[in-house]
Amino acid sequence: MHIKNLFLYFCCVLTPLLGSCQDKTIAYGNNDKAGKYFNIRGFKMYYEVYGSGKPLLMIHGNGGDISSFTQNIPYFSKKYKVIVADSRAHGKSEDTRDSLSFEMMADDYSALLDSMHIDSTYIIGWSDGGINALLMAMRHPAKVIRLASTGANLWPDSTALSPALWKSEYETFRSGKEKTFKTAKEKNDWKIFLLDWKEPHIPLSALHQIKCPVLIIGGDHDLINTEHTVLISQHIPNAQLWILPKSGHATLIEHKDEFNRKVDEFFQAP
Repeated sequence: MHIKNLFLYFCCVLTPLLGSCQDKTIAYGNNDKAGKYFNIRGFKMYYEVYGSGKPLLMIHGNGGDISSFTQNIPYFSKKYKVIVADSRAHGKSEDTRDSLSFEMMADDYSALLDSMHIDSTYIIGWSDGGINALLMAMRHPAKVIRLASTGANLWPDSTALSPALWKSEYETFRSGKEKTFKTAKEKNDWKIFLLDWKEPHIPLSALHQIKCPVLIIGGDHDLINTEHTVLISQHIPNAQLWILPKSGHATLIEHKDEFNRKVDEFFQAP
C-alpha cells in the first residue's frame, strides 16, 4: 500500500473504527441530529456541532472528513463549542467544479464562521487542515484566537514531504495524468490528489503575518520532514513547537490523550 493510500485509509477507515470503541452512540460525520448544511461560496458545506463554550473549529486532512476527529471531539466538546465540517469536495460537501486550492478552502471556513455568526475561534488543523489553519490566520486574522497545526507543509516537494511519500505521489501522478476518469468519484478523487501534488506554495516570509499564538506539531516519523516543521515554527512570531516522539502523521490519533491535553493547555494558557 502506498504511503498516501495508507494515510487515506487511516483517515477514512481506521479513525471511525477507533472511535466506535470509545463511543458507540455517535457517528461523527454521519450524525443527523448534529449535522447541517450551509450554502457557502457556490457549494453546500456540511458541518456538525458538539458541546458549548468558546468556539473550536477542527479542519481535517486530504481525503478525510469529520470522522477524522473521532478521538478528539468527545474531549474538547466538554468545554468548547466544537465545529467540525467536511471541507470542499470532501465527505458530504460535494463540489463538482474543477478548481480546488488551499486558499479557496480557508476562505470557505471563514464563510462558515460568518454563516454561524461566529466572530472568532480556536482552530485545530491536521495535515491539509493544518495548512488551512495557517492560511486562515494569514487571510482572516481577526477570526483566529489561537491555532494548533499538526502535519502541515508549505510546499509540495521532497524537501517538505518525506522522500517516500513524494515518490509515491509522483508515481500516482505519472500513472494517472493520461487516464480518463469517467465517474464523478474518480474525477473528485483526482482533483483532491492534485491539490496535494501541486500545492501549497506558501513562502516562509508569509508566516510573519501570523499574529495569534500558534502551536506547530509534528511526529518524529511524520510524512512531513521534521526539518520542514521546525522551519514553519521558526518563521511564525513566538510560535511553539512540539515534536511527538514515536509518532507518525496521525499525532492526534496515535497519541490522542496527550495530544488533547497538550493542545487544550495551549488554548487555555494566559
